[in-house]
Amino acid sequence: MTNNITPHFVRPVLSALLAVLALLPAGAFAAGKRPFTVDDLYRLGRVQEVAVSPDGKLLAFSVKRFDMAANKGTTNLFLSTLADGKVRQLTTAAAADTSPRFMPDGERLAFLSTRSGSSQVWAIPLSGGEAVQLTKLPMDVGGFAVAKDGRHLAVQAQVFPSCKDMACNEKRAKELEADPVKARTYDRLLYRVWDHWRDERRSHVLWVALDGTEPRDLTPGDIETPPFDLGGHLDLDISPEGDEVAFAANVTRNPAWNTNNDVFTVKVAGKAPVNVTLKNEACDAEPRYSPDGRYLAYLAMKRPGFESDSRVLTIVERKSGAATALTKALDASVEEFSWSPDSREIVFNVWERGRLMLYKAAVPSAIVTRVRAEHTASSPVVTSDGKSVVFIGQSMSEPTEVFSMSMSGGGERRISHVNDDVVAGIEMGAGEELEFEGAHGDKVHGFLLKPPGFDPKRKYPVLMLMHGGPQGSFGDDFHQRWNMQMFAGPGFVVVSVNFHGSTGYGQAFTDAVSGDWGGAPYEDVMKGLDHVLAAFPFTDGKNVSAAGASYGGFMINWILGHTDRFRSLVSHDGVYDQVSMYGATEELWFPEWEMKGTPWGNPETYEKSSPSAFAGKFKTPTLVVHGEQDFRVPYTQGLQLFTALQRQGVESKLLFFPDENHFVQKPQNARLWWNTVLDWLADHAGIKRGKTAPAAQVKKIAGP
Repeated sequence: MTNNITPHFVRPVLSALLAVLALLPAGAFAAGKRPFTVDDLYRLGRVQEVAVSPDGKLLAFSVKRFDMAANKGTTNLFLSTLADGKVRQLTTAAAADTSPRFMPDGERLAFLSTRSGSSQVWAIPLSGGEAVQLTKLPMDVGGFAVAKDGRHLAVQAQVFPSCKDMACNEKRAKELEADPVKARTYDRLLYRVWDHWRDERRSHVLWVALDGTEPRDLTPGDIETPPFDLGGHLDLDISPEGDEVAFAANVTRNPAWNTNNDVFTVKVAGKAPVNVTLKNEACDAEPRYSPDGRYLAYLAMKRPGFESDSRVLTIVERKSGAATALTKALDASVEEFSWSPDSREIVFNVWERGRLMLYKAAVPSAIVTRVRAEHTASSPVVTSDGKSVVFIGQSMSEPTEVFSMSMSGGGERRISHVNDDVVAGIEMGAGEELEFEGAHGDKVHGFLLKPPGFDPKRKYPVLMLMHGGPQGSFGDDFHQRWNMQMFAGPGFVVVSVNFHGSTGYGQAFTDAVSGDWGGAPYEDVMKGLDHVLAAFPFTDGKNVSAAGASYGGFMINWILGHTDRFRSLVSHDGVYDQVSMYGATEELWFPEWEMKGTPWGNPETYEKSSPSAFAGKFKTPTLVVHGEQDFRVPYTQGLQLFTALQRQGVESKLLFFPDENHFVQKPQNARLWWNTVLDWLADHAGIKRGKTAPAAQVKKIAGP
């Protein structure tokens, strides 16, 4: 299931911090230091995007911050000189200023902003002055690219395919909003996605001239770009000549059970789009033209119907149509990539053993070289002189910041210092790696994090975290939701096992979970627990808890019916019953691949992989969390689990968010989430954390 675990969190009050400190021996922390708290998590700025100026001298990046009282986040843009790393804030809007793109003249920065009330493209002079709105469309702009002439944009926006101009789109949108009848009829899937119901609008590519002439729809008809799922970070690019646009879309009649996204090109002067990847029936996405215009690069999977196949970095020579798979020999899936200015190399990142590493591939020879092997490096961008790569770096003990290093791998330095003031007063727990023999005799890898103020003479409760996906992993990063430092703060030794199905250990290891959800991964978790208890004498084998979301929530539900070794559990948005899950989720290719067919075609796999089949064995106290707007794992999965627990008299609690989807995104909701989860775990582990959730937020509807 794509996009299953993404972060957003919360803040406790001072009493919670004092309660945590009281549990630890005097002098346990370094002078002036304290544990990481939920309040700290919301004080951190989240560095999200990076762009480099045409002359290679400037760097732009965005930082998201949160206002708990206002219950919202704001994102602003910052500018840095690469030579000396001096940083200044470029925008100060109380809105979302995102997606920085330097204009070709090098004098302005284009970006998306919601400051006008809708998401539009704006530009601000780098020398100072007010931002100017470039697009004034009657709908939100979702993504954009800038042509080299600086006078045209390609934008992604939701339109009514039957409309021929913007006036028609504006009229239709107002009529739809004003119509008192909200009922809709559907005659085919897909009728809802992620957290919203679909109507007749589709996301198209519009060609926008900045002289104010009427935008032109380059992708008319029943087409959706970016595709509703499995797309890239930006499925849109303009050729260096400025006469062609590349995009990714799924044009099949059955997108709910078909992963056949394709890469298309279309001339801006008109004519029908051309399918560049027609022969590949699996997912293709994220097209990028080479700076010299010779190649079009994209990420390609090879197995239709599978969303977690390896993404192979592929180039197509535009003149001949010849394709070369640059990373075919690398048993890893490419996440993001960036062309060098001479078009001779592409820098990209892949997950390996819990780290997002940087590589580069020579074009067209496909010689692949590792550039960086430490921690996590995302959003790589090659500078215009081709000598350096800029990226967002983070680790288990370091929040996101901007870094640069040479293309050969040396000379790394940090450019931004967004979070220095927050991190300075915090003692982070020390992490280390795990490796043990798991299911099938395979080596299984993971991480262990000690609590701050660690004393090797003490015994600590153990908390095991289960990642989602299942084709995902826990890594050496500062995860913004399932943050290991946050869970360690109250006094837990935190363990994350990258069980079979995890990414970053070769495609065969990733494939192993399909059709075996409760088999090898569960065996890995339990063998990992045994390994930790035997190898680390400071762990308390009689005081173990576990928590997880999405597939991680499934694993918690599975644990409920298969062992009583845990004191307490937290199941967030977890799959409980595979048959009812299939009937209500939106992307059907996922259960059909994972369960090896439909419920009526292969009922045995659905039955054996359903925690509901083992409900009679439930005994462990469990906190159930779910969002009503979650269409990926519909909230009825959580309700069924809670009902089974309550009906059998198992200690349990339901935390339900009517206004959240698969993630908890609103700051005050997230604060309640963190406090409820940590209180539940601490109470059952015997940690006197204290009650931290504001009473006004807790609406106890039923029960004594």
